[in-house]
Amino acid sequence: MNPVPMNADLLAAAAESNAWPFEEARKIIARYEKGGFPETVLFETGYGPSGLPHIGTFGEVARTTMVRHAFRVLTDDKVATRLLCFSDDMDGMRKIPDNVPDRAALEPYLHMPLTVVPNPFGGNYESFGHHNNAMLRRFLDAFGFDYEFASATDFYKSGRFDEVLLRAAERYDDIMNVMLPTLGEERQATYSPFLPISPKTGRVLYVPMKNVDAKAGTITFDDEDGTETTLPVTGGAVKLQWKPDFGMRWAALGVDFEMFGKDHQTNAAIYDRICEILGGRAPEHFVYELFLDENGQKISKSKGNGLTIDEWLTYAPTESLALYMFQRPRQAKKLYFDVIPRAVDEYYQFLAAYRRQEWKERLGNPVWHIHSGEPPAIELPVNFALLLNLVSASNAHDKAVLWGFISRHAPGVTAQTHPELDRLVGYAIRYFDDFVKPTKTFRAPDETEAAALAALSDKLAALPEGSDGETIQNAALDVAREIERYQDHKRQSPGGGPGVSGAFFQMIYQVLIGQERGPRFGSFAALYGIAETRALIGKALAGELAA
Repeated sequence: MNPVPMNADLLAAAAESNAWPFEEARKIIARYEKGGFPETVLFETGYGPSGLPHIGTFGEVARTTMVRHAFRVLTDDKVATRLLCFSDDMDGMRKIPDNVPDRAALEPYLHMPLTVVPNPFGGNYESFGHHNNAMLRRFLDAFGFDYEFASATDFYKSGRFDEVLLRAAERYDDIMNVMLPTLGEERQATYSPFLPISPKTGRVLYVPMKNVDAKAGTITFDDEDGTETTLPVTGGAVKLQWKPDFGMRWAALGVDFEMFGKDHQTNAAIYDRICEILGGRAPEHFVYELFLDENGQKISKSKGNGLTIDEWLTYAPTESLALYMFQRPRQAKKLYFDVIPRAVDEYYQFLAAYRRQEWKERLGNPVWHIHSGEPPAIELPVNFALLLNLVSASNAHDKAVLWGFISRHAPGVTAQTHPELDRLVGYAIRYFDDFVKPTKTFRAPDETEAAALAALSDKLAALPEGSDGETIQNAALDVAREIERYQDHKRQSPGGGPGVSGAFFQMIYQVLIGQERGPRFGSFAALYGIAETRALIGKALAGELAA
């Protein structure tokens, strides 16, 4: 990672910041309060490549990176750090994922390590595990994460885990004493922390041990055909069950910090205890809530529900995804297409606010954490919600049409002067075509609504072309205040009369754009143009839109 730019104000604000990455970083500092820091503090994330990486996987790396950066600031960047992204790709394929092209072709490879299973997606990847690892690394590289990638297959086979695996054989009974109370009676009878890989079938076996010889460093068991077999625990001939594997990896690598989802929370004490049995010190933990799909179900790599990384990035910039990861990590959140537009606009709102803030507020601003302390200065004259409604009203399918409206609304603003806005224009067109357009439902106005729209058109006609959004919004409010249906007597207008009900603007979007909601009407009409907005009203009154 590049050196963190430090100054006295930043360091003072960091010492007091209650942003969650700083709170987690302080736990790591407290870990070494007495004995001093090691040569390198190790942050780790885990990935189970049983399916394509999903956004939850990315979230672990993004969030851990935020904690790592906060740690570097709090230590004045004087302590070396590493981020290791570890793939459990030696796990057996216990079930075939639902989202692979040819599920039947993978059936002969059930229970084989993922780095042995052929890749169902084609290409030049050595295995299904290698393919999924590559998909993860491709995105992490594209986002610019500073990390090292590690493969369980490589670490087991190269001997990186041998010393701790031999220690696991020596302390086999201690590990069993931790594990057995967590299992049912039937599972207790066959459980072993060691999973041999059959020399005959290549499958990962869940079989009881007939003997564990700590001195020889071997295990003895019956293979699938009943043949008594002895294998070394070293060199990749066996692997550990997933719970002991967690603790073994922490002990072998000296991990200082790892976060995991709430589904692991009940097992955290087991991971910690096994790490300690094997001579390590359990890392600091951060438990985050799980992401849910639109039906409230946990997203899963094997089911393929929820969003994939590529799907989000088709419709929005990576920074909006990072914002979604930063916000409320201990709160369960739904992760589906409808959340994207809000995440995009919130990201740019936070970015715009950053330059006006003092250091205390800056360190609580998500963009400081997303950009590792160096948020870019970006001017965005039109937000994403407005762009979506502009696409909807204009039926534009290419950038040039939208840029015609934007440049007229904001003279001097072009795709060349505002490349970030140009990027959002492309996202808006794609999002509209795939998610908004198929659900658009125009309705015809009733008699009162038609009269309100006609009055609104007349009111707009009296305004100078090029009027700003505030002027147009006030004109629309003036129209609504004269119509009893839209008067809100619980609120008062600036002139002392009744306020305006939100039903007025909801009607406008239902009739003119075919959607339930939209951005502020004045801002939309100023961008779209007064003449164009009046023409849209004319089509609605003529019945053309609903037809």
